[in-house]
Amino acid sequence: MSKKVLVVEDDPKNLKLFRDLLQRFGFEVTEATDGEMGVEAARSGQPDLILMDIMMPKMDGLEATRIIKADPETKHIPVVALTSFAMSGDRERALSAGCDDYIAKPVDVHQLIGTVQGFCRQGVGK
Repeated sequence: MSKKVLVVEDDPKNLKLFRDLLQRFGFEVTEATDGEMGVEAARSGQPDLILMDIMMPKMDGLEATRIIKADPETKHIPVVALTSFAMSGDRERALSAGCDDYIAKPVDVHQLIGTVQGFCRQGVGK
């Protein structure tokens, strides 16, 4: 059974890159293009892992993560922040919002796949 990864990303090029890469490694991918859609997709799809962009329209990734982690139905789902804001304090902000890990963009493909496989192997999600 393939593991489900929800990718929440507003940039179409990044979304395609993540989708294609994850599918090549055998993951089932669902997508959302803003934080509000990400929260709904997490609730309805119960993915094994969420890759969450931070800077998005409507609702940013940190707020979406806080909502996901506050909900008893979704709080068990690990969230990995994806952000191009690799500045001092950003990692801490992401982790304090409830993210389980943090990857800076541009993403290192090997790091991304290693992180996704690690979380999915742990069986943290349902």
